[in-house]
Amino acid sequence: QVQLVESGGGLVQAGDSLRLNCEVFGRTFNRYRNTVGWFRQAPGKEREFVAAIRWYSGTTDYAESVKGRFTISRDNAKLTVDLQMNSLKAEDTAMYFCETGRNVITTMSASEYDYWGQGTQVTVSS
Repeated sequence: QVQLVESGGGLVQAGDSLRLNCEVFGRTFNRYRNTVGWFRQAPGKEREFVAAIRWYSGTTDYAESVKGRFTISRDNAKLTVDLQMNSLKAEDTAMYFCETGRNVITTMSASEYDYWGQGTQVTVSS
């Protein structure tokens, strides 16, 4: 069992920055096999991929819509994952979820993730 706790969301203006944090708990989290991803879901829309990091290698993937603006990183000692979001736009407004899965092949596929947190709300006013 793995638990994920997100924090850092809030209400900001377009162009501002936010840093989301995800804490990972649970003995079954495997640093060699797990991937941690951030997904988001806006009202009336499907959940969409934002970014992901493969824990062991540190390799990252990003959605085209956030490339160059968002950065995902992990702290191996603290077992946390951050999502630094810069140059925020109104269309970034959504509930952001931290998710993790073992042996994830396609990081953009939500179905490959087994656990997720309660989410943190990001609202960007234009």
